[in-house]
Amino acid sequence: MGAQDDNSVQVAGSAGETVVRAACPHDCPDTCAMEITVRDGRAVQVRGAADHPFTAGVLCTKVSRYLERTYARDRVLHPLRRVGGKGPGRGHWEQVSWDEALDTIADRFRQIIASPGGAQAILPYSYAGTMGMLQGSSMDRRFFNRLGAADLERTICSSAGKAGVTITLGGGVGTDPECFEDARLILIWGSNPITSNLHLWTRLQVAKRRGARLIAIDPFRSLTAEHCHQHIALRPGTDGALALALMHVLIAEDRIDHEWVAAHTVGYEPLAARVRDWTPERAAAICGLDAQVIVDLAREYASVRPSVIRLNYGMQRNHGGGMAARTIACLPALVGAWRDPAGGVLLTTGDFYAMDHKTLERPDLRPGPVRSINMCAIGDALLDTTAPVQAVFVYNSNPLAVAPDSSRVAAGFQRDDLFCVVHDVFITDTADYADLFLPATTQLEHWDVHKSYGHLYVVANNPAIAPCGEAMSNVALFRRLAQKMGFDDPCFADSDEDLCRQALGRADPRMAGIDWETLKAAGWQRLPVPPRSAPFAKGGFPTPSGKVEFESALAVALGLDALPDYIPPRESADTDPALASRYPLAMLSPPHRHALNSSFVNQALFLATEREPHLEMNHADALARGIEEGSLVRIFNDRGSFQARARVGDSAREGVVVALSLWWRKLAPDGRNANEVTSQALTDIGAGATFYDCLVQVERVAR
Repeated sequence: MGAQDDNSVQVAGSAGETVVRAACPHDCPDTCAMEITVRDGRAVQVRGAADHPFTAGVLCTKVSRYLERTYARDRVLHPLRRVGGKGPGRGHWEQVSWDEALDTIADRFRQIIASPGGAQAILPYSYAGTMGMLQGSSMDRRFFNRLGAADLERTICSSAGKAGVTITLGGGVGTDPECFEDARLILIWGSNPITSNLHLWTRLQVAKRRGARLIAIDPFRSLTAEHCHQHIALRPGTDGALALALMHVLIAEDRIDHEWVAAHTVGYEPLAARVRDWTPERAAAICGLDAQVIVDLAREYASVRPSVIRLNYGMQRNHGGGMAARTIACLPALVGAWRDPAGGVLLTTGDFYAMDHKTLERPDLRPGPVRSINMCAIGDALLDTTAPVQAVFVYNSNPLAVAPDSSRVAAGFQRDDLFCVVHDVFITDTADYADLFLPATTQLEHWDVHKSYGHLYVVANNPAIAPCGEAMSNVALFRRLAQKMGFDDPCFADSDEDLCRQALGRADPRMAGIDWETLKAAGWQRLPVPPRSAPFAKGGFPTPSGKVEFESALAVALGLDALPDYIPPRESADTDPALASRYPLAMLSPPHRHALNSSFVNQALFLATEREPHLEMNHADALARGIEEGSLVRIFNDRGSFQARARVGDSAREGVVVALSLWWRKLAPDGRNANEVTSQALTDIGAGATFYDCLVQVERVAR
């Protein structure tokens, strides 16, 4: 295996078997520790590691069937070159050697670098197809930095919420997820843990059996909301208004922990003045709720301890998403919830870690400043003729399916003069437009090290099997491509295990005791955060003041109000009545239980469960449009349209439709998915995607 190293760690299994420690790589807060049973060089079982405190031996339905992905019949195992036109159903593939493929890329890159656009006309496009430190952001970043390629702003998922929480709390920190089972009141806000945070849901069920009340705040009655004591179905994008009204009640009724606020917050008096006008009645009109629901929620939140908020990324995918996350994160401080191990708020645990991203990615290799392109606006970027992108290298992502305003994305990738390379496991929607397809390894076939945004453990991934066919890991690919380009910097000779050590090598107390040799043998190690502790009971937040910042200089620097406020959706009856008169329904497109973004959508479990795209509609909205259960409907706005089968009920509140996503376009009967109608507009801060800031109309398709 050469530079990849070949001493993967195994533990004893049954006779003739070995068990290899591994990690789930997918974009999920649970980052499960796995064990792979191998017999005669073939993986025969994937299971959750029983000794990992968070995984506790359980995997979701998607990853428990991971062997179907690794050994799939439609997996591509050899490099391919396109012959003929781009797009689904056009042209065909012919097999080529790795040397021929890499030589083609290197030659084309040299031509582009020598052109007026230079290296900045080359764009990498990647995201969280794997969350690993190596396969996600190491040798690839070194390569494109050394090349001087354009910089991709990777903001499509979570950047607005992270930016908002950072304003208030100083970073992605919060309540230890393992403590949630001790809470007495749990607000599940913009989150559906049954689908996307299964192991936290297990702890919420423990809390529920112990008498805790679970309240879901979500425009959609998700699987999680169905199992909560109360569901508060607010209008999409109005979460910030609800949070401000809750603060109004807490302060007006003097339900504040004044001692904690005085010692550990900044800006309480200006905040109190700000929320004075945010009465429950005002917020109720915006949120589409009864004012008494807001009052009752505030009183319950103030009176029950421990209380904790599980905040997730659904609520930040609209114009004011960053401000909303910032505002909600203020709530625990007002009632002193941080005093308790099971109190506070959690969006992400990401900043409890201190991985050495700079050493892994080597931004110092850049020859100078480079242009930046936001991944949420890839459609516009590829169609921009003023500074054209001449080449795009796609890996760990499927932009034709996942990027907003997908008709423009398709038009950009359709360009005959665009050189496109895709490195993936399957011929995805994006690969249909590629000039070269390069076969990628799955998680069972390479090294990696993982942090989590939903627990406090570092997890190792040891390769369990040799790469299938000619599949190559991201690290190996960009190492070889660097050689083809003549890059002789020593960092391109680093082995996979060198990179693992570098990821963990930062001298930071947050990583104290985490060591690669120990990690790969044990499979996981906990960060040095004491179990069942309340790390912010006495403040110590990573803000400039060390306190919860209601009033923030950072917010001002980011172009926001110094205090929490409400930023409405761009597309709503309140902000754009003319648009709403034509497109009166707000559309959400949250994840399906058996998919993860566009991953797993081509596998048997998802296709057998869904069969075709569906749209959840409220009874009243369906009746007004002559739509019945099972009707084929067209969902459309000025950006485009797609078709789905109607499911009529009360899961979606009136005025809201829900298209569980994300279908591969070519697997949908009409060749389109929900991103035909979503917008490339960005969030208030964090430059994130506004998938849920989307107005549509729905009509029945005539037979």
